[in-house]
Amino acid sequence: MHAHSYPMHASSDPQPNEGAAPLAALPRPRRRSLQCRIRWGDRVVLVGGDAPVVVQSMTNTDTVDVIATAIQVKELAVAGSEIVRITVNSAAAARAVPEIREHLDRMGVDTPLVGDFHYNGHKLLQEHPACAQTLSKYRINPGNVGTASRRDENFASLIEVALRWGKPLRIGVNWGSLDPSVLARLMDENARRPQPWEAAAVMREALVTSALESTREAIRLGMDPAQICLSAKVSSVQDLIAVYRTLAARCEQALHLGLTEAGMGSKGIVASTAAMAVLLQEGIGDTIRVSLTPEPGGDRRREVVVAQEMLQTMGLRAFTPMVIACPGCGRTTSTFFQELADDIQRWLREEMPVWRGKYPGVETLQVAVMGCVVNGPGESRHADVGISLPGAGEAPVAPVYVDGERRVTLKGEGIAREFRRIVSDYVEQRFGAPR
Repeated sequence: MHAHSYPMHASSDPQPNEGAAPLAALPRPRRRSLQCRIRWGDRVVLVGGDAPVVVQSMTNTDTVDVIATAIQVKELAVAGSEIVRITVNSAAAARAVPEIREHLDRMGVDTPLVGDFHYNGHKLLQEHPACAQTLSKYRINPGNVGTASRRDENFASLIEVALRWGKPLRIGVNWGSLDPSVLARLMDENARRPQPWEAAAVMREALVTSALESTREAIRLGMDPAQICLSAKVSSVQDLIAVYRTLAARCEQALHLGLTEAGMGSKGIVASTAAMAVLLQEGIGDTIRVSLTPEPGGDRRREVVVAQEMLQTMGLRAFTPMVIACPGCGRTTSTFFQELADDIQRWLREEMPVWRGKYPGVETLQVAVMGCVVNGPGESRHADVGISLPGAGEAPVAPVYVDGERRVTLKGEGIAREFRRIVSDYVEQRFGAPR
């Protein structure tokens, strides 16, 4: 026997507890938080409380370009962004906000707009009341509101405008622009500890402290505690998890999750999902944004799709029918199943703007596109509608399953077209209004 191995005894094997309930495949109950109301016209987006986790995004157009910004807001809204944030960094941008809203209203887009303010927000909101009135929410960063005595004065000015127009706030602290006075104070306190914390721990505590102290000051100035959302953004997965666990335990405000500067492509997607999925599973988080850096010429809507897919795959919300597809192996020498899965997935997402209003509940639909006989029939039976395409050496036919029953076998050149028709008919029969 190896020096570090141990003998196995029958008594050491785990014994099933026959009286115990099976482990639940569910996230923890959502953390109790106050509910924030973000309104434009008749549209109200609820964040926190018993509301579902909300998806939001941000434009990357120059806000002064009214047409480009309105078009991108509409694209993000149609993709599923329930709140859209825009940069308001200059007087010209502030003047553009009401025009952007007018264009959106004419296009029938009632998605609330959030103004993102840094450094000069107190001036812009005071000097441009039309902008302050038009925005549905303000995002402010206590780390760059001002310094020394000007900080309190500028912060009070922001709160006064929010109260005047009845607007909610997001107090958003950020690792890269932390209030230096808070950090300096906590570093001094840390130096006096018998066993000082590591520098990273002090930084995390400074993020939480900045958010909580700013919240208390906003409430002292008259803000409704429920109309304040909080965020504490960092670019490290483990730091984000640690910060939000602490913040969630020490406040009652709704929390906005997001990994700042997540990165580009698969790196940004993996990092954002790794961080937020842990927190969401623990019941932490009321609204999320996946902050992806678009590739050159990339589509800004991708971050909305990733956020939706994260929530849907975790079983927290349903946005669009899900396509289950196998990864392929040596049995699937043809690429046809990959092409069909991609075609079906894009087609379903394109149909959703119409289907969402016409077929309530269609977002829960599951479609399987499988590539061979090993798991193909089984996965197809588990889905609402599934197709099992032939693998290498298999008969050139594709059985289609509907609600677990084999209904038809497709073959020839029109498989993709016929399968779309079957899915479309199923959607109408199951989710359409009774005739």
